[in-house]
Amino acid sequence: MLLSTPPIENVTARVFRIPTDAPEADGTIAWDHTTMVLVEISAGGERGLGYTYAAAATVEIIQGVLADHLRGKSAMDIPALWSAMVGAVRNLGWRGVCANAISAIDTALWDLKAKLLGVPLFSLLGAARDSVPVYGSGGFTSYTDTRLQQQLAGWVEDDGCRWVKMKIGSAPAHDLLRVETATRAIGSATLFVDANGAYARKQALQFAEAFADFGVSWFEEPVSSDDLEGLRLMRDRAPGGMEIAAGEYGYDYFYFRRMAEAGAVDVLQADATRCGGITGFLQAAAIAEAFSLPISAHCAPALHLHVCCAVPGLRHQEWFYDHVRIEQAVFDGAPQARDGVIRPDPGRPGLGLEFKRADAERLAA
Repeated sequence: MLLSTPPIENVTARVFRIPTDAPEADGTIAWDHTTMVLVEISAGGERGLGYTYAAAATVEIIQGVLADHLRGKSAMDIPALWSAMVGAVRNLGWRGVCANAISAIDTALWDLKAKLLGVPLFSLLGAARDSVPVYGSGGFTSYTDTRLQQQLAGWVEDDGCRWVKMKIGSAPAHDLLRVETATRAIGSATLFVDANGAYARKQALQFAEAFADFGVSWFEEPVSSDDLEGLRLMRDRAPGGMEIAAGEYGYDYFYFRRMAEAGAVDVLQADATRCGGITGFLQAAAIAEAFSLPISAHCAPALHLHVCCAVPGLRHQEWFYDHVRIEQAVFDGAPQARDGVIRPDPGRPGLGLEFKRADAERLAA
């Protein structure tokens, strides 16, 4: 029996500006709010949603450039729609804001397709697992030692996380002391660190050796993620048992292929809010599998949950403080971490999320 192919009727996008609950910073920038762009696409009596964390200008790309390439087309034909969107932004540049726009739309299309078929997205994609391990992530460099310890300990004690991650690099002279402070709070859990590219190569090597004494097993972006030679240097010379990770700033599959070909990482990271949505994440996961690399999902756990259930070679999902707080505030059905994992609800179609319109309205930009 042929599947019905309802045409896409409408594409909308809105911006929401969510303040942080305290000043936040990492090794290279500081921020006091997060901007979320929500996309909704309707067809066949259903509405799919997707989102990205990006600049408000993303809305202009969605509504002014991409929407016309979607209306009237089959909601089932996601590969064709994805290719059409990439082609539509050729002269604007595929990467950056345009990739964020495509990512939000693509996720909404997958959510819509699963809803039209009446199945959860992990079932449509094909499940490899029924739960996704998470690691607590935050530990911003702007935090006091007390706040740092409380947050990391909370993920271990309340959510059952086996791993927690903190930011480093804003003040390198204090990083070793902050790492020591963190380890005292997390008991038998394992500490990850993320420099967001703040260190120079030799500086990063020196810190890697020192961090190993505190049991750090994951060093994310010790140098710039654009410095593939530097990442490869770190991977080759970091202490045994310490993995080098990067990839969160990848906007296209060429980026992930270059990173894998360079042997730059032990674990490839990808972010579906940037790399082309669910479609782009599947592409990144295929590249990781081809190079025998595990893949880890960056941020936005509610958005990644279903695709993380589907891809082989998944290591874990980042349980990022800002995004967990936002997703639980504006979406009904956002996952809760229990015993160190999150699980999709098999009784909810699509991503399993419903937008809390009234609650989110106060955050509209």
